[in-house]
Amino acid sequence: MKKTTTSSLIRNLTILILLVSFFGCATISSFDQYAYTQTTSLKVDVLNTMDLAVNEYKTQEVTVLDLQTKLQKVYEYEKNRPKNEITLHMWGVLLNPDGHLVGGFLKRWKTDGKLNLTFIDNEKKIVSDAFDQIAGLESHKIKPSELTN
Repeated sequence: MKKTTTSSLIRNLTILILLVSFFGCATISSFDQYAYTQTTSLKVDVLNTMDLAVNEYKTQEVTVLDLQTKLQKVYEYEKNRPKNEITLHMWGVLLNPDGHLVGGFLKRWKTDGKLNLTFIDNEKKIVSDAFDQIAGLESHKIKPSELTN
């Protein structure tokens, strides 16, 4: 059941990226180096924090809260960029505590106390792919220098 839901989520994120290709630059923001850097940096932070889920949540709570703050800051940054609805939606899916990506993983860790290594490794692959899709979308946006040419 979970595998189907996760596959569906990845498929939906991929469809969002394809929609961007069809609608072109008029409906999406231009490339933003800061947004790209933050996305790739947070990917590393998230995956490293997920590794800690073999430990009791309470022993890692400060690390998790710090990570959640960083994620919220990026979400707020993305929210205030013009023509950025698709990227913002992708971040929303990634952070949703009732979903199956970062938000859901952190919620489950807090609820369960600690998580199984096999589960963590499987979730890391899915979360990593989701970050790659967000970074990929950003990197394929039109660069400001290309707008003037």
